[in-house]
Parts: sequence; structure tokens; C-alpha cells
Amino acid sequence: MTGSDAHASTNQPDPITTEVVGSSLIAAANEMGEVLVRAAFSTNIKERRDTSAAVLDPNGDTIAQASHIPLHMGSMLGLVHAIHERRPASDIAPGDVFIANDPYSGGGTHLPDVTLAAPFIVDGEVVAFVANVAHHGEIGGSNSGVPDIYSEGMRIPLIRLHNAGELNNDVMDLILINCRLPNERLADFRAQVASLDMGLQRLGELVARYGVDTLHACLRRLEEQAKSQSRAGIGTIPEGVYRFSDRMDGDGVDDSPIPIKVAVTIADGEVRCDFTGSAPQVRGPINLPYYATMASVYYALKAVIDPTLPANSGFYRTIQVLAPEGTIVNCLPPSPCLFRSDTAQRIVDVVLGALAEVIPDRVTAASNGAVSGVYFLGRRADDSYYAYIETLGGGMGAGANNDGADGVQVHTTNTSNLPVEALELEYPMLVERYELAPDSGGPGRHRGGMGIVREYRMLAGGVQVRTKGDRDRTAPWGLAGGHSGGMSRVVRNPDTDAPTELRAKEYDLLLDVGETIRIVTPGAGGYGPPKERDPDAVLRDVREGKVSAEVARDVYGLAEEEIMEAAWASINPER
Repeated sequence: MTGSDAHASTNQPDPITTEVVGSSLIAAANEMGEVLVRAAFSTNIKERRDTSAAVLDPNGDTIAQASHIPLHMGSMLGLVHAIHERRPASDIAPGDVFIANDPYSGGGTHLPDVTLAAPFIVDGEVVAFVANVAHHGEIGGSNSGVPDIYSEGMRIPLIRLHNAGELNNDVMDLILINCRLPNERLADFRAQVASLDMGLQRLGELVARYGVDTLHACLRRLEEQAKSQSRAGIGTIPEGVYRFSDRMDGDGVDDSPIPIKVAVTIADGEVRCDFTGSAPQVRGPINLPYYATMASVYYALKAVIDPTLPANSGFYRTIQVLAPEGTIVNCLPPSPCLFRSDTAQRIVDVVLGALAEVIPDRVTAASNGAVSGVYFLGRRADDSYYAYIETLGGGMGAGANNDGADGVQVHTTNTSNLPVEALELEYPMLVERYELAPDSGGPGRHRGGMGIVREYRMLAGGVQVRTKGDRDRTAPWGLAGGHSGGMSRVVRNPDTDAPTELRAKEYDLLLDVGETIRIVTPGAGGYGPPKERDPDAVLRDVREGKVSAEVARDVYGLAEEEIMEAAWASINPER
């Protein structure tokens, strides 16, 4: 009897086999993600790594997720669930590749995130799915305002891109003719398919080694372990109902604040997050489809319950997310959701804020609370079209034992900064400033992380620009006596005779050659009273230009003489 047969006959794999299979599945998901990044053509995927990959079970529940973008999990869950709703198992064949991006029919969370999935079939049985999602920098739609889902881009319902291993050219042609950069899209789609092929190959190797029965048994055991681990973590939080509310600073159409509320109930080893009382869906493109809200909640609770929890359905089954339909956290068509990632960050803020009431030492102060970004669409000197999106990091909230990180992507997003050299090589613009924003980290015993300043000068005219972000009126909150972090700013033509202060959300700008736009991202909240901060840490921040002499004196309470000595050192580092 072979080892594989022995495992299968007991129907209960040993712990070592279970861990090897589980680690192999995670490795497969990570390898899928790396293949996609390395094979992609567009800057947003190959440089900024705005992509994710996962392995899902036959029901579409998560088995393993690559360490990429937590928010993308919503799109992959949604697509495979849509496959089951619309396709009987008898209508799914080896070599099929399904594609979708539509939040209202294909399980997506916004149109630029295009999800592909392929079944892993053994002896006629769907054993698993492999899936990936990539943020395509241009997917059609309007260049300016986005009043509804139709203006956001090409809507792709659940359809087959490959049928039994053959590309459906009619489907591909239909998609590409609706994109301004069809060659770029085609290359990125091919990279996504190559990523799925790698995932299928790795699953085939696992089945060849252990057999299908052992694989099924390992998946069941991994889910059971995750469920037990999650319940144990939840059990360390006192039972009760904890509430918190925050707001979005307008939707880009209306400046009125938009409340988001949550009641987090801890009971019987489970967590329920109820968003009843949150604002109705809005006209601007910051609405959240339900899967995006769900993915954001999963991320926040995993970080608090037990960061080592595997991101699989066993953990997810201990979480219930209630989000009333027609609200900003569970929008209905034709509501726009192009910039839903800012609202996803606020979901994390309110969940952590609620739990701060009972476990303040296990949560952070508010992070920057936005996915601050800017879209550039225009033409180069040779008249070739370009479309570039860039999202920028900000401050990470301080915790009970540490300062917040400066200038990083936080929570539901995890993209890389694009190197200045790569941007200037590919697009007609210069980056004239790229630095941390002084005094943007919220003062506290532990300082909040700092925001970023990035300034772009246009080298060609007629550039259509859209900005996204939040926290330009409501600062990221501190905890346990910590102060708020700095707010975001967008300035057109700063340091000129006619600068223009803009909102974080500007959907219809036109910049001429030589004009500049400066993005200042939010900082993050501090933790604990500022006057309890180690004076040496404050002076180090002054020397490094992170904290001004005024804040060191007025907020942290340091003496003028030692502050001025540190301030002098910051502008004369050789002395």
C-alpha cells in the first residue's frame, strides 16, 4: 500500500501531512501571484503589484490566499460563488477560464479589478478553483465624472474567457474594443491566465503525491483547525456589544459627511458586525459592494483575533457581517463604486474603534484611513495614449507598544510605491517632491505614522486628472490620550502666485504642460498622552525633521533649549 493510499484509507490525515498540504497550497497561491507580477505588462501590476491570487475549495470558499491585497479576496470569493449560481457542475470542464469584474452580476468589487478563475478537475469532479485578480489601469468608461456604474468602465458579467482550453476570441475582442489600451489589456490578461496555469500545475502535483481523498480530508481538517483557532482567539475578548462610528468626508459630489456605524457583538465564540445605521448609498463612486465590506471585516478581525489565523473559510465561518442593502456598505445598482477602497479603509477603522473599548492594547489608533491616489490620462509627444493610476501610502496608527510606520499602505491595500525612475521613464511627467509630511504623525506616547508628499509636474498638456482619498476634513483619531494625525491635502500649482486648494476627491481636472499637482496623504493617530513620550524619541524626530520645534515644545512639553539644539542639527547634519 502506498503512502497516498494509506492516508486515503483512514480518511483522517496525520497532522504532518495536513501541514505540508496546507503550506503547499499557500505556496501555490503565492507562486501564482509572483507569476502574474513577473509576466504582466502594465506598470500597475508589474511594478505596483496591484494583484492577488488564491486557491478556493469546490464551493468557492477560500483555502489559501497569497500575501497581497486583502480587499481583493472579495472579488475572488464573489466570482466563484457566481460560477456556482449560474453554472451546473456538468457545465464546467477542464481548461475553462471564467472572467468577471461586475460588482452586481459577477461578484466583483469595482470594474478595474478583473478576476479570472479556473476549475481544477480530477476524474470529472471539481476539486478546487484557482483564481486571481488584477487591477487594470484602464478598462474603458468615462475619463471624468462617474455618476453610475456604466460610466466606470466595461462591465464584464460572469462569462467564459477560455472554453475547454480554447480562447474565446469573440469575448476577448468585445472586451478589448472597449478599452483605450487594448494591447496592454491583452498582455495582462495573458499573464493572468499563465498564473492560473501555474496554480493548476501545483494542485496536480499535490494530487499526484497524496491523492484526491487525502487532499479533501486535509482541506476539511485545515478548515476545522482555523475555526477552532478563531474561536479560541475570540474567546480572549470579553463578550458584549461594542459600538463605534466614523465618517467619510463627502463623496466627491456632495461635501456632506457620510456616517459609517458598526455594532460588534462578541458572543459564543463568534463575532457579528452589524452596520445598520450607516448612510444610504451615495452618488459619488465610494460605495462598497457587499463582498468588499465582508473582506474588509475579515481583515480587521484577523488582525485583532489572531494574526496567525489562516485566511480560509473555517475562520470566516466564525464571522457574521450584516450590511443593509442600499447603504454605502452594501450598494445596489447602478451605484458607482470605482473608488470603494477609501470606504473599505473606514470599515477597518470602525471595527478597530469598536474593539478599542474593550481591548485597547490589541488595536492601533486610526491609520491614514484612505487609499490616496491620482489618475493621469493623456497623450505622449508621439500621440500614444497613456493611463496611469498611482496610490500613495500614509501613516499607520500607533499602538500600545510602538510608533506607527511612516509612509506605508495600510490595512486592506498593500501595493508598492512606484519608483520615480520608472514613472518618469514611462509617462510624460516629473516627480518634483517625494518626502514625508512633517508633523503629520499624531502626537502620543507612541507617535502615529507620517503621511507622504508627492508632487507631479506635467511635461505634456491636456492631461485629465482624477484624485481620490479621504480624511481631508476629519483627522485620523488617536487612542488612549493620543492626538489625531495630519489630514490630507491636494494643491494645484503649489508654490506659485495662484495655488488652488482642492478636495481629496476631484474627478474632473485638466492640467496643462508645466502645471503641477501636489498630493499630501493623511498621517495617523498617536497612542497615549504625548507628554509621556520618551524625550529622546521626540528630539530624534526633531533632528530628522519629522516633528517641528513648535510641536515638540507645545505638545510634547520639551524645553526650548534642547529643542533648538535638535532643530539646528536637523538643518546642519554635519555638525
